[in-house]
Amino acid sequence: MDRPSAAWDLGGRTVVVTGGTRGVGAGIGRAFERAGAQVVVCARRPPETPLGKADFVPLDLRDPAAVRAFFDSLPRLDVLVNNAGGAPYRPLAEADAERHARVIELNLTAPLTASIAAREHLSRARGSIVMIGSVSGSRPSPGTAAYGAAKAGLESLARSMAVEWAPEIRVNTLVVGMVRTELAHLHYGDEDGLAAVARTVPLGRLARPSDVGAAAVFLASDAAAYISGASLLVHGGGERPAFLDAATADRDRQAAAGRHQQGGTR
Repeated sequence: MDRPSAAWDLGGRTVVVTGGTRGVGAGIGRAFERAGAQVVVCARRPPETPLGKADFVPLDLRDPAAVRAFFDSLPRLDVLVNNAGGAPYRPLAEADAERHARVIELNLTAPLTASIAAREHLSRARGSIVMIGSVSGSRPSPGTAAYGAAKAGLESLARSMAVEWAPEIRVNTLVVGMVRTELAHLHYGDEDGLAAVARTVPLGRLARPSDVGAAAVFLASDAAAYISGASLLVHGGGERPAFLDAATADRDRQAAAGRHQQGGTR
């Protein structure tokens, strides 16, 4: 494989990816490895499949003392990718506030805890933080409302952090759309369901974890040296607005045009 260009070469740098044992996180870790970085992955449970050259450290990101101890133990840190997160399908009225608060804790409070714990390392290295956000933070998210609220907060947190910690640390957010991972069937169904969902994306497919990984490497690299406080959309063009398929105006005009054409050729 060709070596990355100088601006994208992360050789000699250390990257921590939270929740990087599978799915999007594993894709991010692999992308940083390809860019030459030493990758450290932390999560509550060990990976089910090998992570390549990445080191794995067990860590509950909701335990502030453990998070501080983990970052204090690192000899250096150049990039932090706050990827850990997620939520089960849970309508608001079907659980108490405490259960929803735990979703916010994992998706918003834990990245804040990790970022503060990593700040001194990153400041010395003039490093970078990449938040893994979601399109759920900018549109209604029925069934995962607490998750959407947390991701909206994460994007806002990143913008404020980028100002407070400049110029030593750059902070950006990847706003990620639908991704095809090993667990995609839990969200979108079987192959027919995945194909149907993919057709709603302008680029015609779900993202791959490698797509998100490449964008994360870009934001952490020297190629993005003047980018901070930004939100980069990684969603294949978004979603086709539902009203376009529901509206009848264009269909009526098309039908009228068809009748006119038929009449002119008789």
